[in-house]
Amino acid sequence: MIEVVRLTKSVAGKSILRSISFTMQEGRMYGIIGANGAGKSTLLQLLTGLEPPDSGEVLLRGREARAYKRKELAKWTAMLQQGGLPPVGFTVREVVTMGRFPYQNWIGEETAGGGEAVDAALEAMGLAGMQHRRIDQLSGGERQRVALAKVMAQEPELLMLDEPTTYLDIGYQVGLLDTVKQWQRERGLTVVAVLHDLNLAAHYCDELLVLHDGGIEAFGPPAAVIRPEMIQAVYGANAIVLPHPDTGVPQILLQSAVPPGNDIITERWIERKRVP
Repeated sequence: MIEVVRLTKSVAGKSILRSISFTMQEGRMYGIIGANGAGKSTLLQLLTGLEPPDSGEVLLRGREARAYKRKELAKWTAMLQQGGLPPVGFTVREVVTMGRFPYQNWIGEETAGGGEAVDAALEAMGLAGMQHRRIDQLSGGERQRVALAKVMAQEPELLMLDEPTTYLDIGYQVGLLDTVKQWQRERGLTVVAVLHDLNLAAHYCDELLVLHDGGIEAFGPPAAVIRPEMIQAVYGANAIVLPHPDTGVPQILLQSAVPPGNDIITERWIERKRVP
């Protein structure tokens, strides 16, 4: 489905990705993880063909991503951008219906099936009861759910998600990723998601790609990737990794860098308060 060959990219004169290569197979869910500034969102933009690389290739089904016409590519790929939707004056249903654009003719008409796809997406994301509300009346989390419903209505075969759980509380994070995972399994969908929460990434993704210092630190199943030494090398944090009691996937418990009983932080705060 996706083949990346010696991909290099700089942003504002800073080298972000340096000659990275990997492949992603059809019908699997991949997570892209790494510290802030590692190039996760930049890589996703390159995979969609929205950004050109400095060198190297991104092949989608054996064809250079930038060689596709945008509407042609949109018939089988979709991307949820970081940050959800802006608070514009459209209704929820109108925004979700915009996901059907690749299938519409030049006057905005679609032959058949569009309404059913929109209804299904609204129902899946729990939005049917608010479909006539305007986007600017919704919270950030609700707008994020509308954004995902829009790409679901597009009925893609390749779905790319840039931090899809932004603005969502823990219940909606799990609900959203449950929906994506179920959708991926039922339709044989390929999903590539940038995720910050390593526990969620390990729980939902078949494989994880770790970006660090311009290259690929690790790439493989969560059990092979989520290890204390990787977390220390990439994030500079100490962690205990344990298997989830139900699924066995690795889950992370962070360790404080301050030893138990060390009151140095409290002492420094008290000392500052004493200064006139």
